[in-house]
Amino acid sequence: MSSATPEIENYSEAEARAELERLHALIAAADIAYHQNDAPEISDAEYDDFKRRYLLIETAFPELVRPDSLSGKVGAPPAEGFEKVRHAVPMLSLAKAYSDQDVVDFVDRARRFFARDEGLDLSFTAEPKIDGLSASLRYESGMLVRGATRGDGTVGEDITENLKTIADIPHRLSGSGWPEIIEIRGEVYMTYAEFQALKARSAATGGQDYVNPRNTAAGSLRQKDPRVTASRNLRFFAYAWGGASEEPAATQFEAVRKFADWGFAVSPLMIRAETIEALLAHYRLIEAQRASLGYDIDGVVYKLDSIALQQRWGTVTSEPRWAVAHKFPAEQATTVVRRIDIQVGRTGTLAPVARLEPVTVGGVVVENVTLHNEDYIAGRDSFGEPIRGGVDIRIGDTVTIQRAGDVIPQIVSVLLEKRPADAVPYEFPHTCPVCGSEATRELNEKTGKEDSRRRCSGELICPAQAVERLRHFVARGAMDIEGLGAENIDLFFSEGLVKTPADIFTLEGRPEAVRAALFKRREQQAAEREKATGKARKKVLSADERTYEGLDKLFAAINARRQPELDRFLFALGIRHVGETTAALLARHFGTIDGFRAAGLASAAEGAALHDAFPSINGIGDTVWRSVRDFFANARNVEALDALLAQVRPNPYVVTVSADSQVAGKTVVFTGTLEKLSRSEAKAMAERLGAKVAGSVSANTDILVAGPGAGSKLKKAEELGILVVSEEQWLEMAGR
Repeated sequence: MSSATPEIENYSEAEARAELERLHALIAAADIAYHQNDAPEISDAEYDDFKRRYLLIETAFPELVRPDSLSGKVGAPPAEGFEKVRHAVPMLSLAKAYSDQDVVDFVDRARRFFARDEGLDLSFTAEPKIDGLSASLRYESGMLVRGATRGDGTVGEDITENLKTIADIPHRLSGSGWPEIIEIRGEVYMTYAEFQALKARSAATGGQDYVNPRNTAAGSLRQKDPRVTASRNLRFFAYAWGGASEEPAATQFEAVRKFADWGFAVSPLMIRAETIEALLAHYRLIEAQRASLGYDIDGVVYKLDSIALQQRWGTVTSEPRWAVAHKFPAEQATTVVRRIDIQVGRTGTLAPVARLEPVTVGGVVVENVTLHNEDYIAGRDSFGEPIRGGVDIRIGDTVTIQRAGDVIPQIVSVLLEKRPADAVPYEFPHTCPVCGSEATRELNEKTGKEDSRRRCSGELICPAQAVERLRHFVARGAMDIEGLGAENIDLFFSEGLVKTPADIFTLEGRPEAVRAALFKRREQQAAEREKATGKARKKVLSADERTYEGLDKLFAAINARRQPELDRFLFALGIRHVGETTAALLARHFGTIDGFRAAGLASAAEGAALHDAFPSINGIGDTVWRSVRDFFANARNVEALDALLAQVRPNPYVVTVSADSQVAGKTVVFTGTLEKLSRSEAKAMAERLGAKVAGSVSANTDILVAGPGAGSKLKKAEELGILVVSEEQWLEMAGR
């Protein structure tokens, strides 16, 4: 574990698992917020730190590496509503440089890597980093056949028709010398002038307000009607390529020049240089011109120029070694804190937000800034050390703000000389402002310190958490109710049809209300299309005239989950710290929902000691037990659970170990792609048959189940002489 930080090296396996789950949730949510919803919630620096810690834990505890590990992922899953496109070559992210020294280190790494190549002079390109939406354009025989978003880096969204509306994107390549097949990649963006014109048009018709050009460009590309996209006058710069039947040129610089010959717009500020001094000088030049460019950039990208050398240097995780993005420092401004509001997040976190006197920072009007938690407001970090010189934040304070990574506003300092005489320290609430439940700070078992965030204990009954918890309840891995995705959950919740999980199972008894809700949504969507296109609908159908295909199928899918497996049911409840693995351990120990419920209620009884109420289960520590106790200590959670159990009866968790079982007591590892089972289903099956499932291959492994695409685990198993079987053979061994 030498590659981990001292803090991670001292983690127990349970602590590492809990931290990995926490980071996984944070990174996944950040990916969706940025790449799918076009509404980033954390800064680039925070995101990079989460990714770094995530990778360190995976390195220190390889047995905890999840099947859905995010260490090599880029972006987020493609949004619902578009066809999926698999990129011929993954669309990678870029490593970040935040200082001149980071750039020096990048160039030095390149020189060390190629040090044995005598007489080799390395050159690099430098160009503005456009702040827009990445897109990939596939051309066959010179014709544009498909265009896609980045998506998760491997699979994106097919937005071909929308991309065809952009004037900078040729439908047919001009000039000559282009490969038979090539994926041209670049950035879709919106100019400041077009953004302001769109805001003015929208304001004149009472339409929505737009926050910034980047989010607006991304939203414009995801319109169902290409005519809406066309009306936004988007632009495109080409700067790279993916899959190609042959390389377009020997160097990066020459390739981009060819793009211009083929009809693409390319950045006029791209240069080729051989020294660090020249690269940094160009960075300063672009930074000085930034405000006059007419579009958003957030840094400068440096790339090793030679394509052959790029290929030799290769990639690490989801980033090429041969490129780096040198970010600009954040712009700053001063404003006044008018009030502090508390928002309740999807996991119950009480998130304080400062409402500011509006101020423009980096071309964006900032009115709100997150205050993170009560310690941050008080002027200290999670370790009790002072931040901002130990100065707290009060209502009425004049503060300096900046946009971290040119995205997320943050408070840099408080101007004490301008603090009002009557300003008093902010008193953070200890109850949820939405549902009134107690808001607590969990105790970190390792450090003995309280968690930096205070969370609502309302769980199932807190409206602020309800929608996200309902989404989790119906998701794959949990109850897995087909057809009841995020869009329908949002609709039924907003219409008052589903407030708790139990309500889902009563929808069939309210078909007219469900039809009315679906009709209302379709009317709203039709009205929005009409407003965007200016084209009136020919006929407006009533709710009774509408055909709602799939309604019976939805009700059938709901009814099919009235007897779920116990481990899936426990995971679906969304109890904090109870992930899929922990839910399986709990299900295996208690056997029935009644057993688990009884233990939970006993733990919540007045005066009950944690270790008296709960058993000792390998892999489950006090953090999980406290979460279970807190869940049952809230009477409304128990009421919601009992209402759910009146509709649903989970099957007992039965470990089937026959006398002639070939897998009971064995340690099993799954790798590669499973074609007949999901990874969670395969794991659950193995555990019910008395096997132990591990995440990595070691001398203690008995069986490796290898599907297509198996890599290093298969190689290691073969080296150790471990039994390797296919998925089909595994099912035979399991008696299925």
